[in-house]
Amino acid sequence: MDIQGKVFIVTGGASGLGEGTARMLAAAGGKVVIADMQVEKGEAVAREIGGAFVKCDVTQEADGQAVVAKATSLGKLMGLVNCAGIATAERTVGKTGPHNFAQFSRTVTINLIGSFNMIRLAADAMSKNEPESTGERGCMISTASVAAYDGQIGQAAYSASKGGVVGMTLPIARDLARNGIRNMTIAPGIFGTPMMFGMPKEVQESLAASVPFPSRLGTPEDYAKLAKHIFENDMLNGEVIRLDGAIRLAPK
Repeated sequence: MDIQGKVFIVTGGASGLGEGTARMLAAAGGKVVIADMQVEKGEAVAREIGGAFVKCDVTQEADGQAVVAKATSLGKLMGLVNCAGIATAERTVGKTGPHNFAQFSRTVTINLIGSFNMIRLAADAMSKNEPESTGERGCMISTASVAAYDGQIGQAAYSASKGGVVGMTLPIARDLARNGIRNMTIAPGIFGTPMMFGMPKEVQESLAASVPFPSRLGTPEDYAKLAKHIFENDMLNGEVIRLDGAIRLAPK
């Protein structure tokens, strides 16, 4: 896929991994629609990169439809990057009782169901594209986590949501093969995002040191470089790529 002139949706594009990806796509000549709940930040990033912003709760069908409609109004929608998500930490049984059920449900709804909502709506629009010379009509990238494999204490909800993203990667790719649409997932390790930077500095340093090599926090630029390669390499399909510096998470 040639990114130049194509349209891309980035959920969670107002900050963190999504913002890094939105900036990369714009720098490569793509037209970017940022879909996020952070209106002020999202609009600011969109202005800086010459893109568009749509306020979007990925769990709501109407919001997702509005984002796709905006994207298709700008040209040929060829890419979706799902970066919207939340991280929660709570033990299955804690000092005050069982895991909060609503919080478990909310985590899975945003991270897993929200990702699928955007995938199905974007794929429907992409399926109507005139195919590229390779036969491709689009490519989608979702964000899982190494916690899908190495979930730590307190990560039952988060790991379940990201494990679901991993689990649907291949069947979606198989579903959409006849439409010429690829589906991939990136599973980041420990990355420097707004959520991480909210932790004490000593915690950040300890986590960075736990990465075998390179012993540092991952950056949005690291994620964006991999996303760019996935878009440009049409043999990448139906797979999850760990982007983690060889880390394997300990129980805690």
